Amino acid sequence: MKKLIIHLVPAVISFIWLVTECHTFNPVMLKGPEFLIFYSILLFGFYASVCLLKLLKESISKITFYGMSLIFALGMIKLIRGVILGKPIGFLVMILFLECIVGMLLIKFHFKYKIK
Repeated sequence: MKKLIIHLVPAVISFIWLVTECHTFNPVMLKGPEFLIFYSILLFGFYASVCLLKLLKESISKITFYGMSLIFALGMIKLIRGVILGKPIGFLVMILFLECIVGMLLIKFHFKYKIK
């Protein structure tokens, strides 16, 4: 339960920002810069919560992987929507690429910890 609450805090903060600044509940319909700000808040907050859990000597759980998958899926949906509409997607592609690298590193460390 503690892990779920720690991972929900960045999501709640990013959605509060979304509602107060953009007056919408749908992040996919945002324009490029607003979506990148929302996505950055969500992504950095989530990985900060992962680092917080590592500092508290907690293991990486399935909740962490589900959160990573949902954030990545949101980025992919926005990427596909940008390609279909012919919008520039360079920054989002770089962010998703870095997110894949960090995800692979977390999975590697998770299985290394699980094997021990």
